[in-house]
Amino acid sequence: MLAQHRRAALRRETTARVRAADLLALIDTPSSAAAPAALGRALEACGLADQDPYTVITVQGAADDDGAVDALTEALHHLPDCSFAVGRLPTAEPGEASAVIGTRTGRATDSGTDTIATTLQNLWPTLQSRNAKVPLHGGISTPATTPQTLKGALTQARYALTAARSRKAPGSDAPTSGLTAIEDLTTLGALLTGIPADVRTAFGIHALGRLADDTNPSHRMLLETLDVFLMHNGSWARTAEALHLHVNTVHYRIQRVEMLTGRDLARLDHKLDLKAALLCR
Repeated sequence: MLAQHRRAALRRETTARVRAADLLALIDTPSSAAAPAALGRALEACGLADQDPYTVITVQGAADDDGAVDALTEALHHLPDCSFAVGRLPTAEPGEASAVIGTRTGRATDSGTDTIATTLQNLWPTLQSRNAKVPLHGGISTPATTPQTLKGALTQARYALTAARSRKAPGSDAPTSGLTAIEDLTTLGALLTGIPADVRTAFGIHALGRLADDTNPSHRMLLETLDVFLMHNGSWARTAEALHLHVNTVHYRIQRVEMLTGRDLARLDHKLDLKAALLCR
């Protein structure tokens, strides 16, 4: 009897994951005339019809087929008044799983999403303990108020996941486990963490020009001066004071920065470009 129960439970779980994978594949597919109807049927098959607003979460853990799916399923069972479908995208990286979360109460409020994110963030240390050797990262979207906006929510969740993977433990270069909500990306530095590392590196190199070669001691000195100059909102006097330099020296160094980068630091857009480039290094 117990074996039969387990086999039946396994069949239900397998069916649910297949349906979830079909739903996620539809969400990730470019829109077509048939998409709204197909998406509606997929949501209904997953038990998520008319349960907007929807939230999308994507997690990545150990590079296996089921670990991330199991961890995410376990976490979502702790959410009150929510239904969910957990699966893997056809384009998912190893160890990656995604879920669409529906709100049974139908209340389209920001606080509902805050509750979801807060509950999951509080559970994260417990989920991480399943495999302490491999960091578990997650990204969560803002509410998708209609099925048609689920693709945007999936994009947000994956961007937030990239940001979560970029975070380092204090005083270390090692990645740290955690869940990042898209609402957490409220600064330029935080926003840039969602961009793939190789893209950030390429931007930093091209924006800084010849100055990007920090193996040159002179360039390292100029990069430090630029960083402090931007940190002090372009104030010559405060930059000179912070670096214990004469103001004329700061002027000379910034002129060198402008020459090497081709930027004009009297312009706000050029200041933002170089600030972003420094953050991408």
